[in-house]
Amino acid sequence: MKLSTRALGAALCLIVLVATLAHSAPLPVGSPEEAGVSAKRLERLTQTMQRLVDTGELAGTVVMVARKGKLIYAKAFGAQDKAARVPMAEDSIFRIYSMTKPVVSVAAMMLVEEGRLGLEEPIAKYIPEFKEMKVAIESFDPATGTPIYYTVPAKRQITVQDLLRHTSGLTYGVLGQKTQVKTLYNQANIFSQKWTLENFCKELAKLPLVNEPGTVWEYGHSTDVLGRVVEVASAQPLDQFVHDRILTPLKMIDTAFYVPADKHKRIAQSQVDPQTGKAAELLDLTQPQTFFAGGHGLVATAGDYLRFTQMLLNGGELDGVRILGNRTIAFMTSDHVLGAGIARGPNWLPPQGYGFGLGFAVRKELGEAEFPASVGTFYWGGYAGTYFWVDPKEQLTAVYMSQEPNRRTHYRVLMHDLVYQALTD
Repeated sequence: MKLSTRALGAALCLIVLVATLAHSAPLPVGSPEEAGVSAKRLERLTQTMQRLVDTGELAGTVVMVARKGKLIYAKAFGAQDKAARVPMAEDSIFRIYSMTKPVVSVAAMMLVEEGRLGLEEPIAKYIPEFKEMKVAIESFDPATGTPIYYTVPAKRQITVQDLLRHTSGLTYGVLGQKTQVKTLYNQANIFSQKWTLENFCKELAKLPLVNEPGTVWEYGHSTDVLGRVVEVASAQPLDQFVHDRILTPLKMIDTAFYVPADKHKRIAQSQVDPQTGKAAELLDLTQPQTFFAGGHGLVATAGDYLRFTQMLLNGGELDGVRILGNRTIAFMTSDHVLGAGIARGPNWLPPQGYGFGLGFAVRKELGEAEFPASVGTFYWGGYAGTYFWVDPKEQLTAVYMSQEPNRRTHYRVLMHDLVYQALTD
C-alpha cells in the first residue's frame, strides 16, 4: 500500500521527533499516539509556549511530558539567559526552590521505612532546641492600638509528620500578611543562605510558633527543619544523603545544592519583567553551600526532575532501582490535612479541590480546581517558576521549568489545559 505524500511526510516528522527526543532522553522515548496522546493536539502546547516567548512574556522554558512510562514531549523554548542571548536547552539548569521539598520528604520517608525515623516522634528527639516551644498570641493594645503579642507554651510538641505536612506552627517571614512573628523571623535573618542547618534550627527554635502544632496548615520552614532531622537520623549531611540515596541511584546527574563551575554556562536566568521593569532576585548557587535548605536549595534540569517524578508515578521505583515502597508513595500522596480536620491557614497554597499529603498537594475532587486533573493527582512547584505534577490514573507526569516568578500560577494552569486536551484514550 502506498502512502500519500502527506502521510509520508507526517511519518517522517514523527521519526525525526522520536529520534530527537531519544538523544540523551531522561526516559525511554515513545510516540504520542502509542501513549494515547494526539501529536496534532499536543502541538497546541508548542504553539502556546512559543507565542509566550515571542511576545516577551516568557524568556524561556523547558517542558517535558511522559505517559505510560515513555517520554512523549520534550522541548526547550526561548532563552536560557535573555540578556546574554544564550538559547534555552533541554539540559539547562534551574533553581527549583520549593520543588526541593518533595525530594527531602522522600529522604525522610526512606528513613521511616528503615526504622530510623517515626512520623509520630517529636522532632526534639533529633533537635533538642524544639522541646519547649512557645506559641505567639497576637493582639493590639486597646488603649493605643499598638500591635502586641504574648506567648503561651505549646500544647504538644512538633512531630515529624507535622514537618512533612506543614502543620508545625513554623512559617515563612516573607509570605502573606505581615505579623509580629514574621517580623521576628525577618529580624533574625532566617531566610539567609549563610547558615548551617544545625545553627539555623537553633535560631529558629528561639522564635515563637504562629499556631499550635497539628492544628493549622501554614507554609513555612518545616521542610528546612526536616532536612536537619534527616541529617541527625542518618548521621550524614543532608546533601550527602540526598546525593547518595536519591540522586545517584536515579541518575539525576545535574541535581545538587549548588552548580559546579563546569556547569555555570547552563544556568537559566530570569529576564527583566516586562510589566515591572525589574528582574527577579534569585539565589546564587554557583558556589558550594553551607546551608542545605530542604525547602528551597536544589537546582535541577527538567530531565532530572522528570526521572524523580516518574519514580513516584511508578510507585517508588525506576529502572530497577527502588527508592520507596509503593504503599509508602500511596501514603504520602493521600490527604493528611483536610481529612484530619486541620484548618487552612492564611498562606494556604493548594487550589480548591486539593488537600495536602506528606510533601505534595493532593487532588481530592475532580471539579473545584481551575484546571483538569484526576482525583489522586499530586504536585508541587517552585518560587522561580518551576512545576510538576503526577497523575497516577492517567499514567502521566509533566515538568515545566522557567526562572520567572511572575504569573507562575498562570503557566501551571496553561500546562494542565494543554496537556489534558491532547489525551485521546
